[in-house]
Amino acid sequence: MSKNLHLAAPALALLLAGCSTPVPQALTPPLKPPSFTGPIPADAHTWPDASWWQGFGDPDLTALIVKAQADNRDLAAAAARVLQAEAQSTIQRSALFPQIGAQGEHINGGCQGQACENFAPIKTFGLTFNASYELDFWGLARDNLRAADEQLKSARFAQQSVALTVTANVADQYLNVLAIRQRLAIANQNIAAINNILDVVKLRVKAGTSSGLDLAREQAQVEGVEAQLPSLETQEKQSLFALAVLLGVPPEGFDVKAQNLDAILAPKVAPGMPTDLLLRRPDIAQAEANLAAAHANVDAARAAFLPQISLTGSGGFLSSAIGTLLQGSNFGYSYGANLLQTIFDGGKLIGQKDLAEAQQKEFVADYQGAALNAYADVENALVQVANSGTAEDHLKREVDAAQQAFQISELQYRQGATDLLTVLQAQQTLFSAEDQLAQTVLDNRESAIHLYEALGGGWVEDPKDRTQLLQAAAKQG
Repeated sequence: MSKNLHLAAPALALLLAGCSTPVPQALTPPLKPPSFTGPIPADAHTWPDASWWQGFGDPDLTALIVKAQADNRDLAAAAARVLQAEAQSTIQRSALFPQIGAQGEHINGGCQGQACENFAPIKTFGLTFNASYELDFWGLARDNLRAADEQLKSARFAQQSVALTVTANVADQYLNVLAIRQRLAIANQNIAAINNILDVVKLRVKAGTSSGLDLAREQAQVEGVEAQLPSLETQEKQSLFALAVLLGVPPEGFDVKAQNLDAILAPKVAPGMPTDLLLRRPDIAQAEANLAAAHANVDAARAAFLPQISLTGSGGFLSSAIGTLLQGSNFGYSYGANLLQTIFDGGKLIGQKDLAEAQQKEFVADYQGAALNAYADVENALVQVANSGTAEDHLKREVDAAQQAFQISELQYRQGATDLLTVLQAQQTLFSAEDQLAQTVLDNRESAIHLYEALGGGWVEDPKDRTQLLQAAAKQG
């Protein structure tokens, strides 16, 4: 008896509240920081524009991103998933409408010999229409449709997330190609400088004014730099191939024109309030829609406890001759209503409700995690932009000083005023500084890309799609 009461109690409670309920609000005040703490440029534009990549000042980069937006395969797959979600929404919406069907039939029977004593020839024609409609009295079909619509929103937001990731990856790979080419050019310039000194060393060794030690040192220097070229060339090809795939083209024969990062600007952008960030990240909107869909499934699981009522009707014509089929005297009809209520199912409905509620808890945590990760993405990007910019300034001054030191040491060596080891040290310092500067410039430009990506790339959630009352909650908190 207690088992039956246990099963009946939730059904009775749901009977009194058989309607859709509000989506739970996932962000409490402790999860909403008042502001970002990372270094923010005073003159930076707040929030990215939708075409943020144009801020780098490179028309080739713009052309590559336009190409990727049109032909990237990940974007094509994301678009197909949106179509699938639209189809699922259409399927769930169909439950709100009557289901009408028609059936035509022709029966032609006969007999031979003694069989005719027991069976008479049969020949009939029939045309029947059937209709059924399940009353959505408790909102079960509407809850299922709401879940499908939220999944459709989630698919659209996921498509925007993929687009933002693809755009950022195109920019990353393009700048990486240019940085590697710049490092290759620096290495080749260093090799040329070493060879110039090597010619002087050879003349001195031949003249007997320098030892074979100097010659061996300079030859080791040039071999060490040349040994770095194959690795850099491999990295360049790998980045080119990755860029080609992002553009949806075969890597064979693919190339870009630019050779260095000299023309790539360092755009500035600043974040607004952390609460606003939650409306500008498609991945957070996707988590929000997933939570709303999970909540709709909870409402549907609760509605499944309640009686399901359906109406049925049929009518049609039956005649032994097709010519008289549609006469009124051959018409017949029937109608009725059905009531279906589960009495005992071994805990199936309760299990489905518990499952839906547990999934909702999972998506609450996912939404909160998406928000926290978004805050961290912005903070990390702000620090990377500021610190890589500072490092870039220091390295530029180091390169200038190292260039001057190398020129002085080379001149003194040619004049016999210093030894080769001093020249080698100055040359190595210059090469290392130039190579590090190229990598730091890349880090700075890529950190700007990551900041644009962390800020949502200019995307803004449509107010009608929102189920989390972020602005109101922020004011109340």
